[in-house]
Amino acid sequence: MQDLALDTQTSPLNFLDLQTSGKVHFNLPQAELVEHALARKEGYLTSTGALMADTGKFTGRSPKDRYVVKDAQTEDAVWWGDINIPFDEEKFDRLLEKMKAFLSDKDLFVRDAFAGADPQHRLNIRVINTWAWHNLFCHNMFLRPTQEELADFEQDFTIICAPGFEADPETDGTKNPNFAILNMSKRMILIGGTGYAGEMKKGIFSVLNFILPHEKNVLSMHCSANVGDKGDTAIFFGLSGTGKTTLSADPKRGLIGDDEHGWTENGVFNFEGGCYAKVIDLSREKEPEIWDAIRFGSIVENTRFNPGTRIVNYADKSVTENTRTAYPIHYIPNALEPSTAGIPKNIFFLTADAFGVIPPISKLNKSQAMYHFISGYTAKVAGTEMGVTEPKLTFSACFGAAFLPLHPTAYASLFGEKMEKYETNVWLINTGWTGGPYGVGSRMKLAYTRAMITAALEGSLESVDFKPHAVFGFEVPQSCPNVPSEVLNPRSTWSNPADYDKQASDLAKSFVQNFKQFESYASEDILAGAPKI
Repeated sequence: MQDLALDTQTSPLNFLDLQTSGKVHFNLPQAELVEHALARKEGYLTSTGALMADTGKFTGRSPKDRYVVKDAQTEDAVWWGDINIPFDEEKFDRLLEKMKAFLSDKDLFVRDAFAGADPQHRLNIRVINTWAWHNLFCHNMFLRPTQEELADFEQDFTIICAPGFEADPETDGTKNPNFAILNMSKRMILIGGTGYAGEMKKGIFSVLNFILPHEKNVLSMHCSANVGDKGDTAIFFGLSGTGKTTLSADPKRGLIGDDEHGWTENGVFNFEGGCYAKVIDLSREKEPEIWDAIRFGSIVENTRFNPGTRIVNYADKSVTENTRTAYPIHYIPNALEPSTAGIPKNIFFLTADAFGVIPPISKLNKSQAMYHFISGYTAKVAGTEMGVTEPKLTFSACFGAAFLPLHPTAYASLFGEKMEKYETNVWLINTGWTGGPYGVGSRMKLAYTRAMITAALEGSLESVDFKPHAVFGFEVPQSCPNVPSEVLNPRSTWSNPADYDKQASDLAKSFVQNFKQFESYASEDILAGAPKI
């Protein structure tokens, strides 16, 4: 839109008392940001017109370098520990002044955006970047205000992201030169020393995870969501490798969003205006919608070209396995705009159970739903990470522990209240192993999983018989359209049922052991959802 000189009264930096001798590029459209990124040698154009850029030393988030300022507002509210590391108020103020001095001779890219498709609960964000492609990332990932909305825009939260600025751990109070610091009272996020764009996205997600449940009784969720022709909303929770993206991408249903949502008294709304998808080994056959979305205006991160071409080689892991693309949500044909829908009718917890214990589909009561929501269980198999030689248990509270400023029980209690109030069905789906653990059994067929989810969405399971699982207690359907009945009961798929019983008991003990960290905060209602040992 405009380049500004800072002696004008319209400068978007006046509120910070920030002066720069460089140019201030304010709310530039995609094409101009791409031009600036290319001119500044921040990236390359690919054969599809997308911009390819590198994030530098950091190719993912650095959770051990993420801090929350501890002050009167946060001291008694935040779940302090390894996830929310406290940071001193005075040190934050000094670091902010050092960052402002660093920016004083830089060209800056400034953008106004929204987080939250529900106008009643959205956050007005002003982002200040030193890299043009980072500003393009924010254009794609956050919601884009109209010209009318920009006319009287006032920011609620500010992000300052300067990859070239590094902290001095000895004097600034950080562990390392890179940092991401959230200040809920001053309503700011400072990011330095890292070029990983996802720090901005997840920083705002963490802010919403504080404000919405704590101040507005709105449940914030790390999940994907879609809606059917009849207005039936479905939510999908799941950690990496569980099939969340694949199973929520349904051409017969409208996409609300793929990662971050809120649940209000009126329904579900997307926090974002775009998608940030992994592209390692991407192919048009496997993910046609993502493939077609990588076009002009989109970004691909940390990828490499086929030699002598501008064609991206998505199998190339030489930089990182965490290669990604960022594009506006309207690049997906069936995406809803605005990305809002009604109260969820069905919620799916996805797990890839490598021990072959969890049934392929089961229905949870309120207590079980809250317990499993807090647990956030899946399992990683051999070969997925260095040093993993056998199935490895993974628990991530609320399916997104890294982004939770409040204690997980705060989100689980709100989840349980909403589930009960709206009579929402909660299903546990095992996309992992059946017939034995990893190495013995086989992976659940995707066609069966899709059939089970379809049956749940269409209400086909309402009239079938259910039996409680002997250890975990949840209700297991005894029949399902287009799924062999013997598949539904995992114990019957094992060659030796006694081996299954032992494995189920061991897994239950792991759940209980993991949950000990939450017991002192958990209500009797939540604790009632635990498995039997």
